[in-house]
Amino acid sequence: MQYHGEYKTPGGKLTVCDFSVEGGKIGNFQLSGDFFLEPDETLDLINKAVNGLSKNSSITDITDAVTSQLPVDSHLIGTSPAAIGTVIRRALTSAVSWRDYEWDIIHGEPVHPLVNAALDEVLTNAVAAGERNPTLRIWESSSPAVFIGSFQSVKNEIDIEGAKELGATVIRRISGGGAMYMVPENCITYALHVPESLVRGQSFEESYAFLDEWVIEAFQQMGFDARYVPLNDITGPQGKIGGAAQKRLGNGGVLHHVTIAYDMDAKAMMKVLRIGREKLSDKGIKSAQKRVDPLRTQTGMAREDIIVKMVAVFKQRHGGTDSELTETELQRANELVKNKFDNDEWRYRVA
Repeated sequence: MQYHGEYKTPGGKLTVCDFSVEGGKIGNFQLSGDFFLEPDETLDLINKAVNGLSKNSSITDITDAVTSQLPVDSHLIGTSPAAIGTVIRRALTSAVSWRDYEWDIIHGEPVHPLVNAALDEVLTNAVAAGERNPTLRIWESSSPAVFIGSFQSVKNEIDIEGAKELGATVIRRISGGGAMYMVPENCITYALHVPESLVRGQSFEESYAFLDEWVIEAFQQMGFDARYVPLNDITGPQGKIGGAAQKRLGNGGVLHHVTIAYDMDAKAMMKVLRIGREKLSDKGIKSAQKRVDPLRTQTGMAREDIIVKMVAVFKQRHGGTDSELTETELQRANELVKNKFDNDEWRYRVA
């Protein structure tokens, strides 16, 4: 049986492979792409290293096999042994590319942040069920909120009285990760609702960078100094610009959402978030400012203009058609708010 795979390394080049499988072994392996290899014979050495490997080899197995055959003076630019392992696994598992899908893009009117949390779950389920195309949705919220990771302790992370004072709703999301104080005008949040086949064959770490490569390109086109730092951070010269979180549902849907700091009120953030807080001293505020590097430190662009550019780059790279939430999706989200997200049983699942 013949296999073909393609994988673009985030920030790198396209890696392509073609091979056959007979008797459970990889054969006739041919690596290609727009990467650079030195010395020239490195390509043949890589092909020989992969031939004969089991079709059940993991990315690590393939990476180790390729690395062991590379000469000391070899240079792989734009690809890597891990990328070769990834492209082979994606070929074997019938992974697809962004352009294999029609994309919906939603950027609607502000809703309560509880509804935004519920919509993340509703739309991921809809994509998994085939009721909606894979979707990019830009959040717009009507009020501030403190979002806490699925497995975090409320009492350890959040000052409830501080949140009440600032009118911020405490919301537990379905993905892991850390707590965030989110003020609508100070942040840009987007969610990708995708089928598992888009990230098939990738490790969790690889999928984070893969799903956010388009936004790094958008930021760089706008002149921002932005780069991806594993596992899930987008960083600038002075600290963290944004962070990603991900949830893979049992039905084959994948939720990947990212919050970008456009601006920051360090005093307010310190008032609601406990971890790392040093009372409300100047030292504590300066420490928070050093950890977060909002886009406003690099630009005078309006938040709305940045979002327009982000969507334009996504469409340029992956396609996409403007869409809207359906009445059914909104109804499901509102029911989920009532039965889950605005319920203390969920909010305090880890007290």
